[in-house]
Amino acid sequence: MTSRGAGTAFSRKNYRLSTEPEKSKVTGRGLYMPCEIRSTVDPGNQVVEGRLGPSTVVLDHTSGFEGLLLVDDDLLGVIGHSNFGSIRATTCVYKGKWIYEVLISSQGLMQIGWCTLNCRFNQEEGVGDTPDSYAYDGNRVRKWNVTTTNYGKEGKLVEKDTSMWQLQGEPTVLITLAHIFNYFSPLMCKVYLVEDVLMTFLLSILERGGAVEAHPLIQQLLDLMWLLMEEYEVHECLKQLLMSLLRAYRFSPIIPDLGLQIHYLRLTIAVLKHEKSRKYLLSNVLFDVLRSVVFFYIKSPLRVEEAGLQELIPTTWWPNRFTKEGKESKEVKEESAEERLRRRAYERGCQRLKKRIEVVEGLQVQILKLLLNNKDRGGGEASRYIFLNKFRKFLQENASNRGNLTVLCPPEYMVCFLHRLIAALRFFWDGHKAKTPTALSSEEAYVPPQLFYNGKVDYFDLQRLGGLLSHLKKTLKDDLAAKANVLIDPAELQAVTMDDLDEDEESATSASQRPSAALAIGGALARPAWLSSPTLGRANRFLSTAAVSLMNPRRPLGALEKIKVRTLSVEQRTEEDIEGTHGNEGLLLGRPAEEPDQPITENSLLEVLDGIVMMYNLSVHQQLGKMVGVSDDVNEYAMALKDTEEKISRCPKRRRDIHEELLKSQKVFSEKLNHLSRRLAWINVTIYSKEKMQDIYWLLRVCIRTIEHGDRTGSLFAFMPEFYLSVAMNSYSALKNYFSPVNSMEELPGYEETLMRLAAILAKHFADSRIVGTDIRDSLMQALASYVCYPHSLRAVERIPEEQRISMMKNLLAPYEQRPWAQTNWILVRLWRGCGFGYRYTRLPHLLKTKPEDASLPSLQKPCPSTLLQRHMADLLRSDRDLAPSFLNSVLNQLNWAFSEFIGMIQEIQQAAERLERNFVDSRQLKVCATCFDLSVSLLRVLEMTVTLAPEIFLDWNRPSSELLLRRLAQLLNQVLNRVTAERNLFDRVVNLRLPGLESVDHYPILVAVTGILVRLLVDTDVQGTERATAVLLADPCFQLRSIQYLLGHAEPSALAAAAPATDKRHFSLHTYTEYISAEELAKVEKMLTHLSEESKQAAATTLPTSEEDLCPICYAHPISAIFRPCSHKSCKACINQHLMNNKDCFFCKATITGVDDFTKPASS
Repeated sequence: MTSRGAGTAFSRKNYRLSTEPEKSKVTGRGLYMPCEIRSTVDPGNQVVEGRLGPSTVVLDHTSGFEGLLLVDDDLLGVIGHSNFGSIRATTCVYKGKWIYEVLISSQGLMQIGWCTLNCRFNQEEGVGDTPDSYAYDGNRVRKWNVTTTNYGKEGKLVEKDTSMWQLQGEPTVLITLAHIFNYFSPLMCKVYLVEDVLMTFLLSILERGGAVEAHPLIQQLLDLMWLLMEEYEVHECLKQLLMSLLRAYRFSPIIPDLGLQIHYLRLTIAVLKHEKSRKYLLSNVLFDVLRSVVFFYIKSPLRVEEAGLQELIPTTWWPNRFTKEGKESKEVKEESAEERLRRRAYERGCQRLKKRIEVVEGLQVQILKLLLNNKDRGGGEASRYIFLNKFRKFLQENASNRGNLTVLCPPEYMVCFLHRLIAALRFFWDGHKAKTPTALSSEEAYVPPQLFYNGKVDYFDLQRLGGLLSHLKKTLKDDLAAKANVLIDPAELQAVTMDDLDEDEESATSASQRPSAALAIGGALARPAWLSSPTLGRANRFLSTAAVSLMNPRRPLGALEKIKVRTLSVEQRTEEDIEGTHGNEGLLLGRPAEEPDQPITENSLLEVLDGIVMMYNLSVHQQLGKMVGVSDDVNEYAMALKDTEEKISRCPKRRRDIHEELLKSQKVFSEKLNHLSRRLAWINVTIYSKEKMQDIYWLLRVCIRTIEHGDRTGSLFAFMPEFYLSVAMNSYSALKNYFSPVNSMEELPGYEETLMRLAAILAKHFADSRIVGTDIRDSLMQALASYVCYPHSLRAVERIPEEQRISMMKNLLAPYEQRPWAQTNWILVRLWRGCGFGYRYTRLPHLLKTKPEDASLPSLQKPCPSTLLQRHMADLLRSDRDLAPSFLNSVLNQLNWAFSEFIGMIQEIQQAAERLERNFVDSRQLKVCATCFDLSVSLLRVLEMTVTLAPEIFLDWNRPSSELLLRRLAQLLNQVLNRVTAERNLFDRVVNLRLPGLESVDHYPILVAVTGILVRLLVDTDVQGTERATAVLLADPCFQLRSIQYLLGHAEPSALAAAAPATDKRHFSLHTYTEYISAEELAKVEKMLTHLSEESKQAAATTLPTSEEDLCPICYAHPISAIFRPCSHKSCKACINQHLMNNKDCFFCKATITGVDDFTKPASS
């Protein structure tokens, strides 16, 4: 080693770089001579071929130097004090390849290299200046051997060529960097230095603008870190860097151009572009330590001023009235020129905001594209498969800890994450389609049914359509073998019970000792030892507790090829387990024969799609509904402002005090609306934009296709998780209710077809025996009930195949017992609304009469009856002689229960109201009371519908049960009329209380429904039918003509005399509701009253007194008309027929009744 100039120093004691010449003399500088001999050096002082000298290399301070030098005590550092000093080391090498390390700690001209033993140095010649020496001068970038030539590149210590680092010069430069990092590495693990220094430095690199790819320095720096730092140091540094980035992104203020968020996301992308760093962060940091979903969230500003929305959207606007389908809307006035200008200016401001937010969303999608990269297989598993495992764990945490808010990912984060993940997924899906033309495009995406039963995807403890997974494995094992070629060892199924699902402690030894004679289809199959692992969790136990063999579905069942397939936990899965290899279909293992043999896409993308559907079900739908509240607030304030402006215009000029208060209110409402309209613009762009609506629509179509494919597998459909049906229903609800009026669902491509396919799913599966969960069955029923409320969706139901329509109606007409019947009844009522007697209202008429201007009154759906479905119902009731009696008897039973419960509750309410002490009626009790009343009305409407569509069920007495049904109907109608129409009765008193919660309880809804039934039976039928209905009605002991007269406001003379003092008392009359009841309908009621009056007089004149002995001993209301076999006891037909519906024993002797004959009293008696 030779140096020119005094003060040149080499030392191992201080690694701080010095850039100022005077500082080089103060600190130890010099040569770090312990050579790192990387080939055959043995620390045990053994002789190594090619090397002479001591095992520890030091400086030769006895004879191997020239000039004035200061050597450290340990002979490892030297400082030169003469013009051109030189010094040798104590070791000679003569064979092989060797390397040495030198740390240069000062400036100046220095030559470092090799020389022979014969080389002699002086004040003019040093190493490299003689024929027997060779040296490198890093200062002048030249090599020396008597003569000199250029060597290396100035300004670059190292550079990256493809995937390898190449030195630009001698290895000494890289060693210098290694020592620099040796001292800096511990500092780069400190969170405050990473955040304040390293992150700031990296951000400054990106400040020059341009794409992230235009700044390779960050990638090069990360390469150096992995090359020169210890792994644990790199890990800690990257972890702290990502945590700092996440904190900065999350808590940075919202500025108009979102510049801070964009800056932090660009740096995140730059870091994740480095393959090794990305894989480490994915495996250990992104989902394990950080709540990384924050990177995909665009937070809503708490204050409009904070985000600069006033500058971005200077003009505010809000709709005067929201018009949603199903609600009565007044005619909207044509927009004025001023309003039109304001709206257009507001829309331009929203577009400016949208463009800025789209930049952030694009960067977030880029992050997910990096995480879903499956081409970076260098050095281990590709990023996509690491992401899949972490994503599945993330879903499990959110599914299993739904009550623990500290663990759950906030719903607002999930919404943004869902949309970015859909964008990234569709990018890769369509990319695969471009490479594989036979595969499906993302527009045709679905999840194949084999994912639900082959055990390759973990669904945790989520409920399946058919119930518990353990139950399905037992009951459907034969179907799995026949349809999917999945064979399960029957001996193993005996161990899978509810008690031992979590107690599989069987060792591999005991498993190997079990006889291997357990028969499977086609041969014997023993349980492999690896299936007895107790580490496999309950959620992954479908195939882990049974030996499994799969065959090619196209091959006939014969001698089985035993292919070992086991369910791996998330951590154990590899790329091969997901994507499959030759002879192994990966996630698609066990394809049923009904599933087309066509490539869909990469298997890993199917699992991502499945996770997206699950994520929507966990919390996204809930959040979409929550954010609608802002638009509701805008609507309420807009109405309040309009009302205030109208009051100002009507305020007398002399009342200046009132005028000033109104002006203050107007100012408050205007300011609030300005704030809310700008906030609503932000929400509409980030949550309810047209692009977000298309994402939810795409998800709806995915679920529909998945359900359709699963349904084709027959009984295996039971393995599908419930959340697929839930997401199909909820996503449609969100599109219909949450995204309007900003975006309309009708504008979406294929809207009509999608509506029809969803209608077919609801119509088929609401009564599907393969679905056993009560919650999901109720949800399907509610969705179908909502579907038939609106014209567009009802027309979709009418467009499904006729066979499915008839099957749906048959399921709706099934007996109400042993199942939730209320929703079924509502569906039938909605199919009838608009056709019944006085049943064309959208708001309850009695409320509009008392509060005509109250806009907050409960609103009902507009009538949209379906004559097609009514015709199907009539055909079914006429053709199936068993269906009609069972259905109508169940309706009559439920009507009897509902009305009795209602009467009991209003008695309690009346008693509470009459107490002297101050008390309050429980609001829950009021709600239940109103519900029972509404149920009674709806059941009466269904009876009206049945009587109108198929009157022969009641009036054709050739049918076995027609007379009984008519008698039961008459009995219940009389009871309802008597309770509701009695003067000053309980019903009247409760209605007059006008309690909040009982707004729907009034005379009109229930009396009009009863009137519709009576008119159809007594007026709109043939002569024979009228006679039979009249006879049965008048024969009922509860019949009172006064109740019929009450309908038209007529009262008995005694009642009129008693009520004479109270001249202001208003009586109910259908004549006062001419807006809702036509003149033709009123004429029919008049005709019915006249007919009943005449018939009742004739009946009274011709009826002979009946002795008590001739009356039915059960009801004492009808004469004895039936005799039982074999015991010969007697009663009326009504009593025995009703009794035999539920019991076959005699009333009196408990003998089994084998038959009932007509009884006529002998003339002789």
